[in-house]
Amino acid sequence: MARCEQGYLCEVCGEEVEYIWQSALYLRYVIGWIEPELLHSSPERHILCEPALAQFIVDPEFPQVVVEGPFDKRHLDPQFVAAREELLTRGWRRLREVAGQDLPIIEYPLEEVRRAWELRQEGSP
Repeated sequence: MARCEQGYLCEVCGEEVEYIWQSALYLRYVIGWIEPELLHSSPERHILCEPALAQFIVDPEFPQVVVEGPFDKRHLDPQFVAAREELLTRGWRRLREVAGQDLPIIEYPLEEVRRAWELRQEGSP
């Protein structure tokens, strides 16, 4: 297949990120860690190719990821871990929800992220 006919390629493993719910880039986007203007120019990775991120997704449909070493969530502050798990799990579930829907990309993020962007735009000159 020609490169132009493929989706985004993971910069870690080199394989295609076939589904949006596998995308670390879009996960960061839906939770508000990447601005819409930077989405097209940011590198892509599978969520599972970023174990330090993936370990915070807690859902029966997502494989449990354990990280050894300093980024292991078991060694982090429990309140921080709980907040990250809640945010990243909701973000991943949002990706599953928007997959296959005919939504404008600006509507993919979580409601609070979209609202924060709207408020910021309203305050801009």
